[in-house]
Amino acid sequence: MGLEKNWNITVGSMPKGPLNKISDVPGVTVGHYTLNNGEIQTGVTAIKPHQGNLFQDKPLAASHVINGFGKSIGLVQIDELGTLETPILMTNTLSVGTVSTALVRYMLAQNEDIGRTTGSVNPVVFECNDGDLNDLRGLNVREEHVMQALENCCTDFEEGAVGSGRGMRCHELKGGIGSSSRIVTLDGKDYVVGTLCMTNHALYKDLTLRNDPIGKRLPNELYACEDKGSVITVIATNIPLSERQLKRISKRTIVGLSRTGSHMSNGSGEIAMAFTTANRMPHYPATTILPMSMVADDRIDEIFRAVIECVEESVLSAMLHAETVTGRNGLTVRCLRDILKNDPRYFFG
Repeated sequence: MGLEKNWNITVGSMPKGPLNKISDVPGVTVGHYTLNNGEIQTGVTAIKPHQGNLFQDKPLAASHVINGFGKSIGLVQIDELGTLETPILMTNTLSVGTVSTALVRYMLAQNEDIGRTTGSVNPVVFECNDGDLNDLRGLNVREEHVMQALENCCTDFEEGAVGSGRGMRCHELKGGIGSSSRIVTLDGKDYVVGTLCMTNHALYKDLTLRNDPIGKRLPNELYACEDKGSVITVIATNIPLSERQLKRISKRTIVGLSRTGSHMSNGSGEIAMAFTTANRMPHYPATTILPMSMVADDRIDEIFRAVIECVEESVLSAMLHAETVTGRNGLTVRCLRDILKNDPRYFFG
């Protein structure tokens, strides 16, 4: 799996998981609900960190805001407590409220104690602005779409212009959802690092592919836009890491994004979060002292490298899996694969 199937593109040198997706991390699944109807080009993407009850069995988590132009919710509690207690949902900017309400209903249905005999729940929702291709003001995402995305969660999910990525643009071409994974061997045991990116950022002229600044030499037939988009990165792993270490690996997303030509401009929002399924916090602990394990800091460099490679490939995978889309006001956004398909340096499928 990966870009090598049809494209002469190899990102990095580390071994990849069997699907080359975030779902190579055991227990992680992803689902989409896509709205594709004329001027409505949007949707919802859901990530389930494990298949148990997330409120009762919370993975350790952390976030890092590179540039904070965004309307995501749930990050304050994640960074204070270091845990994740709901699935992670993605959508367009003005649908965050609807998606959050649906996620709360989903969690209430699973946990009768929330808001009664215990505290509330912290829904996590990320967003990017798909208003060029999508009728953002139409508020077309509904709660039932969220439930369907959660129901659709599986391991071998689609990439490209699907789910919350349907209306997204990346380097002024078609963006969307992209994912990748890497295998990291620690103390003789194989672990997985995986990423999923919702790509809606950067400029055409800055696009870099395999260290080739292709945006500078391709025909200048596109748009001269300001970079006001965003990119959301979710990192999953089954490596035992502390909350502090999860924040550290989240910070490395900036390197992977930079390798594809992103400059993190004033009007863009780059947010990353990471979680580990190896360390979990029970909502009702049986003991006061809880056992946790973590990687020695001076052995963490291969994990940093894995994150960087995964992020770079996730961005390119989103673009190369996406098709050309026509949306609001008849705007057509071309996809990268149509531009590269006649270039023998990259395409051999």
